[in-house]
Amino acid sequence: MELSILLEYGGVLLLLIALEGLLAADNALVLAIMVKHLPEEERKKALFYGLAGAFVFRFGSLFIISFLVDVWQVQAIGALYLLFIAINHIVRKIYFKDKEKNVDEKKKSGFWGTVFRVELADIAFAVDSILAAVALAMTLPNTNLPSIGGMDGGKFLVIFTGGLVGLIIMRFAANLFVKLLHARPGLEIAAFAIVGWVGVKLLVLTLGHPDIGIISYEFAHSKEWKLIFYTVLIGIAAAGWFLAKDKGDKPTENMEG
Repeated sequence: MELSILLEYGGVLLLLIALEGLLAADNALVLAIMVKHLPEEERKKALFYGLAGAFVFRFGSLFIISFLVDVWQVQAIGALYLLFIAINHIVRKIYFKDKEKNVDEKKKSGFWGTVFRVELADIAFAVDSILAAVALAMTLPNTNLPSIGGMDGGKFLVIFTGGLVGLIIMRFAANLFVKLLHARPGLEIAAFAIVGWVGVKLLVLTLGHPDIGIISYEFAHSKEWKLIFYTVLIGIAAAGWFLAKDKGDKPTENMEG
């Protein structure tokens, strides 16, 4: 392979790793929110199953990319699902805080119910991640490597490597987010607002699909929309951080007496 092609592939791989890292952060936050109510041991298992599912769906989808590109319904279901759980939680947390407190504990999903919800989210995220990776990789020149899954071998390896790095980031980020949400419970509303905003991102991609055409395809995949998305996401996270109180700040003074 020529040096110029190697450099081009290296540049796209670095860009893809950065992109996968950003996508992994939103995915990890959603996973953390979904498993937060479980006991610690079950939470670890649910995260493990969730990340295993993310691996399977993400790399399985590499082999059916030509099919996935046309299935806007998967992203639509993912968008509606994330928007529903975000709005449902925030409304109950703000408007029915006292009435729903005890009922909420009873209604929370058990272990396997939580794993099922996590896997549903994984499917939507897998499509989002792979389509973003394919959009970048398709700009690369073909190589002399054998085709894999109907795709040039070089392009496949770039997408595979970027996705693998994204999953590693998600693995550590999910645990970090769970600990953070327990340490600062006030972040929970901001976290669900971010989950809803990720749902908006999937909705924009759905509405920008050529078969829907409500939003232009160019805008749905533009740098301007990505800049808006991450600016709002960082704004929600920053507001949540500054407004949330640390759980460890209150009770320590009266623990002994």
